[in-house]
Amino acid sequence: MGSNLCKLTLVYPPKSEDALINFLLDREPAIPGFTTWHGAGHGLGFDSASVGERVEGRVARRLLVVLMDEELAERLIEDIRSALPLPHLIYWTEPVNSAGRLI
Repeated sequence: MGSNLCKLTLVYPPKSEDALINFLLDREPAIPGFTTWHGAGHGLGFDSASVGERVEGRVARRLLVVLMDEELAERLIEDIRSALPLPHLIYWTEPVNSAGRLI
């Protein structure tokens, strides 16, 4: 992997998951592998929460993490913003010092 490796994290509502994953899988050049999991959002921003989510005090969220070159991550964020505007999607990047497979 490149010297400007970063971790891109996307957090989004469950109903956006299929569109986002299909968008990522159809990209050229291909996105390196990514990982998704279920999560819950807590705190502010419950404007669009269902009654059940308001009672529970959390909203369902999905998370997606991918390690990639920082420049490609920035380009991907802009492509998502313009081609796939998903409500309530948030993101952040973090530098990665090293990554690899142990076996």
